[in-house]
Amino acid sequence: MDVREDVATAPRESNDLKTEFRHVPVMLGEVLETLSPHDGDIVCDCTLGGAGHSLELGKHCSPSGMLLGIDQDDEALAAAGARIRANIPEVVSLQLKGNFSQLDELLQRVQIPGVDCFLFDLGVSSHQLDTPERGFSYNEDAPLDMRMNPGTQTLTAAEVINTYTEADLTRILRTYGEEKWASRIAQFIVRERAKAPIQTTFQLVEVIKAAIPASQRRQGGHHPARKTFQAVRIEVNHELEALEQGLEAALRWLNPGGRICVISYHSLEDRIVKGVFRKWSQGCTCPPDIPVCVCGNVPVIRLGERKPRVPSDEEIARNPRARSAKLRSAVKLDA
Repeated sequence: MDVREDVATAPRESNDLKTEFRHVPVMLGEVLETLSPHDGDIVCDCTLGGAGHSLELGKHCSPSGMLLGIDQDDEALAAAGARIRANIPEVVSLQLKGNFSQLDELLQRVQIPGVDCFLFDLGVSSHQLDTPERGFSYNEDAPLDMRMNPGTQTLTAAEVINTYTEADLTRILRTYGEEKWASRIAQFIVRERAKAPIQTTFQLVEVIKAAIPASQRRQGGHHPARKTFQAVRIEVNHELEALEQGLEAALRWLNPGGRICVISYHSLEDRIVKGVFRKWSQGCTCPPDIPVCVCGNVPVIRLGERKPRVPSDEEIARNPRARSAKLRSAVKLDA
């Protein structure tokens, strides 16, 4: 089969690329234990990034298995592909450009019959956070962008901040950022942009700091702009809608006995994962006094655990970005 149009090309050798995208995979031991990939398995990493998880998953499914990696970022795809080929050349690997909301289309194009292991490591990647010009970080001054796929996405963070109404900004900050000061921050944004457009991350950070009372900024131990930046990023990339679509598709493609593992980093993501898993694991919903089931519901998956797994204290000490991670998993039941 010819998959050249779908598979990102990557340089065979690029030390700069491989170093640039090298990152510490979150909860790697738990992921390997949960997914338990074996030789011959088809493994799909729906959030390839720097291939930290994929590299180890590929070692377990080689030499006769297949490793699929999905990412929207051309640079990530190129670097990850080079790294995988250099370390596990024996495994068949395909790097597919797209969002996991397009999972049906991507897997159909490469004629995959089914998948044994799915991994979703949600949120923004370490590389994106550490690349100032992408505009994801409130610690670096850069244009307000936040697009995970600048090549195809048109909506930017600057457009959200400078064109959305005060009511819409309030809704986004409250819903996607769970920001206590959403209304006040939105009010300050609208007032400031009337003087001049807010074009950079540091400009937005200063507006947020002005909106949140100093006594409140000192509480909680987090940067005052954290929730606002999260909310705007989610709006720009339609992350929550994409997550639900991707999970539903993955559960359809999962082979009987196959495993799925999802790492989320905030309550909005975890709530969606929990809800989708609950729906697919639910059996009969008929009232108990009805002698025969009429709803026809049968469970499709078995939950791996009732409560999410969290990283160890040792991992958090090594990698502070893991501190908010929650891992949920499920197994596809036999038809």
